[in-house]
Amino acid sequence: MAHPTQLGFQDAASPVMEELLHFHDHALMIVFLISTLVLYIIVAMVSTKLTNKYILDSQEIEIVWTVLPAVILVLIALPSLRILYLMDEINDPHLTIKAMGHQWYWSYEYTDYENLGFDSYMIPTQDLNPGQFRLLEADHRMVVPMESPIRVLVSAEDVLHSWAVPSLGVKMDAVPGRLNQTAFIASRPGVFYGQCSEICGANHSFMPIVVEAVPLEHFENWSSLMLEDA
Repeated sequence: MAHPTQLGFQDAASPVMEELLHFHDHALMIVFLISTLVLYIIVAMVSTKLTNKYILDSQEIEIVWTVLPAVILVLIALPSLRILYLMDEINDPHLTIKAMGHQWYWSYEYTDYENLGFDSYMIPTQDLNPGQFRLLEADHRMVVPMESPIRVLVSAEDVLHSWAVPSLGVKMDAVPGRLNQTAFIASRPGVFYGQCSEICGANHSFMPIVVEAVPLEHFENWSSLMLEDA
């Protein structure tokens, strides 16, 4: 999860997020090169004493500063489009979960099970146990099996919300009357935190999202216990 003074992204916990981190580094390197080149040109133009009053045009320079930006844009666009289509792919999900946004909590329904669903509210600060995170802990976590394709159907009951978990590279708008879908694969076990990422009212800041990735055997035990309690 994020920590104070952090400048970069959170550690990747899914293949898509790893691709996003690689693309971020790729684009950032191009930005650094462009910034260095522009700074060098500015310093050279300000500090030089050479002038030429008779240059009216230069076809060679115009070709360079037209073709070079086009090449740079292609180098950025191609990997960007690759990741965009990669994020839209949902191939044979092992589990489907419906996440419904409310003012101001989330409800989850495991559609592959007959009666497995629950509401997830933020734990108030005064009820937190030592080691838990303020404004990020929920009374019920969305538990998923690791290394399995998970499809999440996202919608809202009242106003616009957004279901986002940065470590998993997932962010999907929750729109009333509309069913959006996204997918992820948790590549390692752990607890991953997110928050509603669309301003939805007075308590918008108090809608945490907690995803817990566990081995398949542990998930089966958890789902059995939840079905018994239902």
